[in-house]
Amino acid sequence: MKDIVKGFLSFQANVFPERRELFRGLASSQSPKALFISCSDSRLVPELVTQQDPGQLFVIRNAGNIIPPFGPEPGGVSATIEYAVLALGVSDIIICGHSNCGAMKAIATCQCLDNMPAVSHWLRYADAAKSVVEDKSHASEEDKVNAMVQENVIAQLYNIRTHPSVAVALRNRTIRLHGWVYDIETGVIHALEHMSERFVLLSENPDTFFE
Repeated sequence: MKDIVKGFLSFQANVFPERRELFRGLASSQSPKALFISCSDSRLVPELVTQQDPGQLFVIRNAGNIIPPFGPEPGGVSATIEYAVLALGVSDIIICGHSNCGAMKAIATCQCLDNMPAVSHWLRYADAAKSVVEDKSHASEEDKVNAMVQENVIAQLYNIRTHPSVAVALRNRTIRLHGWVYDIETGVIHALEHMSERFVLLSENPDTFFE
């Protein structure tokens, strides 16, 4: 905790004064470019990976970068998506998984989660991805986990399309969906192509989007 407080004090003394005008402008309004939905994993920091300033990303983070389908009792993820699309008018939504994801590893290796019932229930929203992965053979556990990470991104891209605000925006072509997988060790991002549903290097395909 001391390091966290020390970091804030350094920000207050050194960083904030240099960016005072930026924060003054953000004090009364925001106009983010995109909604970024990622895992809560401490190793993936959306603003760092994308080099975006405060105010440029509207962020949802949760275990497994999961988006429950829209239903009669929408929760916090649904409310945040709706606000981003209708109130803030974001033009892009990025769903970003990452390598060595603990949530996806738990699903892929059938880890017992009896002592974490909330986590177990939450990860059921990745059942579609699990079914696809279980239907195929994999050379190793690592390959299976990697496949689970990718298939989960695909599954969540389909889940988000069930949200009315997103469905309307897609129909009106005012929003684009992106599926990414970030590799922690190499810093590489693979992006999902719409037609092939293959993950390709974002650095070589910067204009790639899912829909």
